[in-house]
Amino acid sequence: MAASDLRPRKSGWQRHFFYWKESLRTTWTLRLSLVLFVLFAAGTTHSFWTLKLGQSLVCQEQFAHSDALLLENFDPEYLVFERAAALQKKAVAEKVYVPVRASDSEEPNAVAAGFAEVMTRIAGLRNTQIIPIVETEPISLNAADQIRDFLVKEHVGSVIVVTPDFRSRRSLLVYNTVFSRAHIAVGCVPVFGVTTVNNWTKSWHGMQDVGLQFLKLQYYRFYVLR
Repeated sequence: MAASDLRPRKSGWQRHFFYWKESLRTTWTLRLSLVLFVLFAAGTTHSFWTLKLGQSLVCQEQFAHSDALLLENFDPEYLVFERAAALQKKAVAEKVYVPVRASDSEEPNAVAAGFAEVMTRIAGLRNTQIIPIVETEPISLNAADQIRDFLVKEHVGSVIVVTPDFRSRRSLLVYNTVFSRAHIAVGCVPVFGVTTVNNWTKSWHGMQDVGLQFLKLQYYRFYVLR
């Protein structure tokens, strides 16, 4: 018997208020099979996609002789200062700018400036200058605007951003977008510690950092900077 024969007969007036609809639904067997397949594929390709995910968050190291080094200092990290000192010794750039959170008076916060000065001294950096920034959301974008205005006054035409590992792609994206309006060329040097693109899945801190930086990169790419 054809499926159409099973449909209830409707009188002429009923067809103005009701209609017959057929639907196709998946079974729990198919749904479970798809979940198991996805888990199997993720497990067998684990080393590939974790490497690619880590690499997608890291800027390509690119630097030549520039007017200055710009140190990312939102979450103070000594390795950034140490890497900048190595670049300065190679004569990549002579001047070093360090953004520091400002107080309500728009002067550098005493504690934040103190941390920056200590790390600068220990790393052996010279010819450094603090840039006070007021942190308002979205922090990276608003900070970049303030830093750009400061660099324009200093007649800086090119900088190399020295930035922590997994936030470096987002940093390069933000600075390129903002600084290009003032014709300031931007290079990038990512700084790695113990956690790298090859081992970030081996610790909870590494997975947390990569997950957070991935979400922030998409937020800036598709919402803040669109």
